[in-house]
Amino acid sequence: MDCLPVTESPAAPLASAEILETLRARWQASYDLQLTSRRGRLYLQVMWAYLEQQSFPLDAEQYAAKLDELVATLNGLGVAGQVREWLTTTTDKPRLGKAMTLPLELPEGRASEFLL
Repeated sequence: MDCLPVTESPAAPLASAEILETLRARWQASYDLQLTSRRGRLYLQVMWAYLEQQSFPLDAEQYAAKLDELVATLNGLGVAGQVREWLTTTTDKPRLGKAMTLPLELPEGRASEFLL
């Protein structure tokens, strides 16, 4: 697992279109993204399921709404730069049964708002 350092200056906010474009450019699919919490840490996961799969449980509109909500949360957490850097540089790739995981380094004071 790669752990990216917290940067001093805030990065430009993420946009849903930017995330979607990055996913499609890197891995040719609109992968499902999730935030998960384990042992007091927050992680962004790129799942193995993707919008273009026939069995994907969301339609395009639902996927877009979910992505918008996730991006707003990531921007609120102040981790846009970490996520952008990881998505564009990771050597890992989504594969069946194994999510790609980014441990998020939250700025001071933000972790308590999201982790109980």
